[in-house]
Amino acid sequence: MTEHFTGNFTQQEAIPEEGIKAALEVLQSGRLHRYNLVGDEPGEVSLLEQEFAAQMGAKYALAVASGGYALACALRALGVGPGDRVLTNAFTLAPVPGAIASVGAEPVFVGVTEGLVIDLEDLADKADRAEVLMLSHMRGHICDMDRLMEICDGAGIRVVEDCAHTMGAQWRGTWSGRHGVMACYSTQTYKHVNSGEGGFLISDDDDLMARAIILSGSYMLYERHLARPPVEAFEAVKYVTPNVSGRMDHLRAAILRPQLGDLERQVARWNALYRVVEEGLRGTPGLTIVERPEEESYVGSSIQFLLLDWGEGQVEEVIARCAARGVELKWFGGAEPVAFTSRYDSWRYAEAERMAASDRVLAGIVDMRLPLTFTQEDCEVIARIIRAEVGAVFQGG
Repeated sequence: MTEHFTGNFTQQEAIPEEGIKAALEVLQSGRLHRYNLVGDEPGEVSLLEQEFAAQMGAKYALAVASGGYALACALRALGVGPGDRVLTNAFTLAPVPGAIASVGAEPVFVGVTEGLVIDLEDLADKADRAEVLMLSHMRGHICDMDRLMEICDGAGIRVVEDCAHTMGAQWRGTWSGRHGVMACYSTQTYKHVNSGEGGFLISDDDDLMARAIILSGSYMLYERHLARPPVEAFEAVKYVTPNVSGRMDHLRAAILRPQLGDLERQVARWNALYRVVEEGLRGTPGLTIVERPEEESYVGSSIQFLLLDWGEGQVEEVIARCAARGVELKWFGGAEPVAFTSRYDSWRYAEAERMAASDRVLAGIVDMRLPLTFTQEDCEVIARIIRAEVGAVFQGG
């Protein structure tokens, strides 16, 4: 009998009871806005920022309305504006080049390797083209951060890390987001903690974080933040930094606080699912496993594999055959964007030179979510289905 998978690839776990209770208390208070406080109470948002900064080992943290807002806010804080160029990954999601374009700057795309990380040789070749790199740890894959920082420090490039897919991941024991001058995180539903929409900025730099807090819409209420630079850091920026409001509210912060406290356990659960699928696919004819380096501690909330040098029709047939058996795969190699999948040539507001080696990799990337509502037994079924359908198409069946 042919196996079918009946699970839902977009079904997340419920918000923890502690978060629901805290959210109800916020709703009952009617005080959702982060600065709508009574007396000296810190408020859920400031407490969340303080806790996240401590968790990441950062001096400062700012909670904002979305991960995309965090990206654009970081660029504005760095002074990136119209006519500037910003280096970024060719393999990423639309909010990354979108953030660059939103401040009037121009993305300069850097290639991708078969490990699905930024091509460091290409980065070194293009290092003289920009003063900022917005590094996307796309789909949770972390490059050799030691080598990347060596290149960037040598060229005077400031690094902003997009950690939307790497909250809780590490490179050689250092948290993802702790290498660059600023790091951005997402708390959108499909990320590692869930508030529907939301995000964080972290930094150790007094001036950059003071600018970010003013940008986020603090008005002159920045002293109410717990995870902020000294008040003196705001003096030079408070009258010359525009308000581009993107604050997080107390409701979302209340939902997030218990989830952050449980992040380590959730990461272990994701990685257990990831390993089941990875082992189930290993050795499949025509399929290339994306091997993870030993230095990387990843968060396996999604998994990718490569169908290198396959024809477009063959890849589409694999996607369709798996879908018919209940397994939802996404392909990053299509000529037109579908849902969140897109390529660097999809964003026609940004000029891009062709990169043949990267195009070959992008044409073969297949992606799949691994929600924590799946069991390890579910993942065994999923891997068997993918293995069977890839094998059938590869062998001409």
